[in-house]
Formats: sequence, structure tokens, C-alpha cells
Amino acid sequence: MKLYDRVVFVGRSGSCREPMAAGILQDMLLKGDIEVLARGLVVAFPEPMNQKAEAVLISNGISIQGFKSVQLSQEDVEGNTLVLTMDSGQKEKVLSRFSKGTDVYTLNEFVGDELEIVDPYGGALPAYGLCYEMLRKSIKKLVKILNEGE
Repeated sequence: MKLYDRVVFVGRSGSCREPMAAGILQDMLLKGDIEVLARGLVVAFPEPMNQKAEAVLISNGISIQGFKSVQLSQEDVEGNTLVLTMDSGQKEKVLSRFSKGTDVYTLNEFVGDELEIVDPYGGALPAYGLCYEMLRKSIKKLVKILNEGE
């Protein structure tokens, strides 16, 4: 397994599951110096993190100060970068836009989970909590994989 210099979580707007995933990963112990980013595929203007997603992170002791969504760019996927999308449709969009030498997987595919990360957007707070738990479980596996590459 090769070690990555950057992990980019990518989703539709980049303001819900992606910053949750980035916050969880940053909160866990990673060996080496790995930049962790959250990006969106459709970001018309920078938005703060979804309030329910942020509330769930804060209730779990994770804070991402001043987060604003950012459009995925060529610069984000260059170099020794691992791009992790939340679902297979997003993976296909990333591959069609940034195909050269980019390691792109769905998060569940990369860590060997069966289910994609469910989008809680528009749901009640418990849906965001469930999403957090799914992300945390998958990201624990991700940390193990990345740390073994060290």
C-alpha cells in the first residue's frame, strides 16, 4: 500500500458528509503528515458546514472552525492524492473530470465496506448521527490502511 500525502473527501456540495469525514479523520491518529480536505462537485459559492452535521461533530468532540465548502479542482487531485467519494455516482464524475493518474474510490470501496455512506441531508438530526457513526466506522478502517502504508 502506498502512502498518500493528501486525502480528499468529495461529495455533491462539500458541506455535509465530506467535512464530517475530514473532521473524523483529522481527529484520529494518522502516521506521517497527511493533508485532509473536504471538497464538493457542485459549489456555486462557499457555504458553511451543514448545521446538523456540525452539531453532530461538536457533540462528538470534533470542531472544524470556520469551514467553508470548496469546489474540487485539478490542484486538489494532483500528486500523491487519495480521493474518496461518498457514492459511486460521485466517483464517476470525479474520474470523468480528473482522469489522469488519480486514485479515486468510494470510501466504502476503499476500506472494504458493503454500504455507501448514506446522505442525511434534509433528514432529522438522528440521520446525521447515523451518518457520523457510519463514517467513523469506515474512517477507523481507513486510518489502519493509511498507517500500514507508512
